Amino acid sequence: MHKGSCLCGAVTFEVDGELSAPDACHCSKCRKHSGHYFASTDVPKDRLTVHGAENVRWYQSSEKVRRGFCATCGSSLFWDPPQRDWIAVAMGAFDTATRTRLRMHIFVADKGDYYDITDGLPQNAQ
Repeated sequence: MHKGSCLCGAVTFEVDGELSAPDACHCSKCRKHSGHYFASTDVPKDRLTVHGAENVRWYQSSEKVRRGFCATCGSSLFWDPPQRDWIAVAMGAFDTATRTRLRMHIFVADKGDYYDITDGLPQNAQ
């Protein structure tokens, strides 16, 4: 069981089972949503339990995706394609050890100019 929360604790969550290796998205929408790039793990929706869900606000950032954040503290928590059976959970929101490692970077063509990616992981332009 992996547990996490927003900054103020109004939203907590649990993921039952192991986490898949996360990716880091450098697209402009993820950078604006998170303040840098957005590292997340894809979790089957039936393995995620959210407590304080009434405190989650959703922003429809495209036709196919909405982004979830805490209405009180603004913590970026979820990246949700509602038509899919999985949801991306922000790695930074986990309170317990994730026992995983970043697997790749995506949308690096859109990354900020103020940092370099030097970890040797695969980088996809889009």
